[in-house]
Amino acid sequence: MTNHQEIQDVAVIGCGAAGMMAAIAAAETGASVTVYERNPFAGKKLRITGKGRCNVTNNCTAREVLDAVLNNSKFLYGVLNRYTPADTMAFFENAGVPLKTERGRRVFPVSDKAADISDALVRTMKTYGVKVLYGVRVEGITEADGCVTVKTPKGEAVYRSVIVATGGVSYPGTGSTGDGHRMLRKIGVGITPLKPSLVPIVTEEDCSPLTGLTLKNVTLTVYHGDDVVYTELGEMLLTHFGVSGPLVLSASSNMQKHPVESYRLAVDFKPALSAEELDKRILSDFAKYAARDFINALSDLLPQKLIPYVIERSGIDPRKKVSAVTRAERLKLGEVLKEYTLTPKAFRPVDEAIVTSGGVDVKEISPKTMELKNHPGIFVCGELIDVDAYTGGYNLQLAFSTARAAGTAAAERCWDFE
Repeated sequence: MTNHQEIQDVAVIGCGAAGMMAAIAAAETGASVTVYERNPFAGKKLRITGKGRCNVTNNCTAREVLDAVLNNSKFLYGVLNRYTPADTMAFFENAGVPLKTERGRRVFPVSDKAADISDALVRTMKTYGVKVLYGVRVEGITEADGCVTVKTPKGEAVYRSVIVATGGVSYPGTGSTGDGHRMLRKIGVGITPLKPSLVPIVTEEDCSPLTGLTLKNVTLTVYHGDDVVYTELGEMLLTHFGVSGPLVLSASSNMQKHPVESYRLAVDFKPALSAEELDKRILSDFAKYAARDFINALSDLLPQKLIPYVIERSGIDPRKKVSAVTRAERLKLGEVLKEYTLTPKAFRPVDEAIVTSGGVDVKEISPKTMELKNHPGIFVCGELIDVDAYTGGYNLQLAFSTARAAGTAAAERCWDFE
């Protein structure tokens, strides 16, 4: 750092959900803020979340968010209680984005447009005078004299505080390619292994003929040996490689402790019915279609595409007359409908994951301020940190809560120089 170089207040690296919220919090606290964004516009990943609808948070308590966190929930206790889902909802409502709560308490903009969430953050940054440098990629950061220098192809700038909010390594096309992890590693910050979380699953079974089939109101259970590691009612999707959809994405987060192929997936197509109730239902359908071939008697029970696969598992001759199906065969059909097993072979690549598991080791971060303990003036927030949660708006809430803490503390640090 040269003596005549001007020292500025706060830099934020990354203009995604966490970066924008951190910039707003710092500016609200009175700091002048400059944001560096490698993309030509803000919120590139935010604009495609929730299939372009943006599940912005979950309408629940801070405690319930913590219950949905898979890694390092204790570390987040303070920031989540200081900036809750209710605070996030109030922020966007006040910024002109009406919200609605859907199934699973997922919160979306009434417009169903993720761009409205991103635009509200951009508008609020402008209101507070935040300066955003688009199309500028940060190459690295260095520390000297209690300040932090940000290096870009266009030159260097010195700041009292720098917030790194570059995201994880999922959806690299949006710019989250691990830049933040690399620049922090270079200055000696510990990064835990980066793995996909909330990611589709490749199965041994060929699901390609069923591509695009959505299974609603089914229960997915994940077993490791005889142990149930996850079970939930909801929706899943069959694809050319295996399975995806909300249930599968959440299940994948519970399949990190052992090799993926050591787990077993089981789908209950009729979770509302006990085995006995399902048998009565099958008997009723069989009576209705007694003169038909077996393959033509299941359309009231299952989606048409799925019928041949269930029949194959049942071992019943598809051309057998329904009236000739034995009790043992009928009970076997019921078993298949209550527990249709799939064999996981692999996770899809990390660039298809919704979030990244792993990141900046929380042991190196002050939980109140998000400042790196051994690197004064450098703050981290969002998906860059080794915290992740189930699908349902929780991960964005973690981004907003950690960003508020980082932004406020980064601005307050500037006053120590006066």
